[in-house]
Amino acid sequence: MKNRKLKMGMVGGGSDAFIGAIHRRAAFMDNLIELVCGCFSVDPEISKSSGRSYFLPENRIYNTYQEMFEREMALPEEERMDFVTIVTPNRFHFEPAMMALERGFHVVVDKPMTFSLDEAKQLQKKVEETGLILALTHVYSAFPAVKEAKARIARGELGRLRRLYVEYPQGWLAERIELLGGNNAGWRTDPKLSGKAGCMGDIGTHAWHLSEYMTGLKVEELCAELNTFVPGRPIDDDGAAFLRFEGGVKGTLIASQIAIGEANNINIRIYGEKGGLEWHQENPNLLIMKWIDRPSEILQVGNNTFLGEEAKWNTRTPAGHPEGFIEAFANIYRNFALTVMAKLKGETPCADCLDFPTAYDGVRGMQFIETMVAAGYDDHKKWHKWID
Repeated sequence: MKNRKLKMGMVGGGSDAFIGAIHRRAAFMDNLIELVCGCFSVDPEISKSSGRSYFLPENRIYNTYQEMFEREMALPEEERMDFVTIVTPNRFHFEPAMMALERGFHVVVDKPMTFSLDEAKQLQKKVEETGLILALTHVYSAFPAVKEAKARIARGELGRLRRLYVEYPQGWLAERIELLGGNNAGWRTDPKLSGKAGCMGDIGTHAWHLSEYMTGLKVEELCAELNTFVPGRPIDDDGAAFLRFEGGVKGTLIASQIAIGEANNINIRIYGEKGGLEWHQENPNLLIMKWIDRPSEILQVGNNTFLGEEAKWNTRTPAGHPEGFIEAFANIYRNFALTVMAKLKGETPCADCLDFPTAYDGVRGMQFIETMVAAGYDDHKKWHKWID
């Protein structure tokens, strides 16, 4: 591989979409990636106008992702895209991701990875067969303070873990704004597009992933309730679960999109025999450490005297300058890009480079959704084993 940027294509992410712009800004932050092509909408006119606004040549703006993959395949290796980013409603993750892998392209895809658990398992199998790289954008696992917390837990600083609480309250769906149109609520509240779960699929998966990522432990069974508070909405907009992790650790998970006044208030508290820790996404630079034998400590991202290498690798600005949502996305893209570049050069990626969610996390996420739905509507059976 020549010394060059990775070439990115996009499926979805047109000028009428929200998350596509976040992905592009994040992908470009480290100067490792450039956008070279895309099918940015199911509407060819929106795809064309979006591509032009991204300064792409007309012949690299496609009407369908099928056309994009076939025409990109026909280009010389030094011109064609290296990977595709998929930012579409959940129902349309699997087919373009599978098609990309079958044609030798690496993949970045929004969470949840697929529409169903069966699709997720098929994608994981294809990744294993091809040896290609798939990154899943569970963005909250990429904040520097979260990396620091994970490393400290792994070193045993909290002692044997006992209990965690993780919650993700939002309030934007407290009314049926999906009926108004012109917002992102439409497909998220439509089970034909989002899948079996609404709130739990959209944000509950983030809370679950954060708990497993930080502790390094897997959920083995859960007891759950799912609710639809807004009349007429066909899918859950609120829910909660008791979690049983391996090793006897107990957890409580809450996710809601009808919690009026809340924006993206994801937070997590984890307690062990020796201490605990606490992190709030809306104040992301601070990690609170709590001790049984001394006062609590507040660690600030950017203060490298007190932080480990894992946090330093993912920190971009000096102390006092917020490390935010887009920077966390950028950490995933950077690690993914460095891993792909190493693979193209026949080299072994560094350990930090490999720290991003993969197809394995995608399968676990769909298992979480399936288990939550099975348990959340079952008033007769208290505990449900993790669905395989």
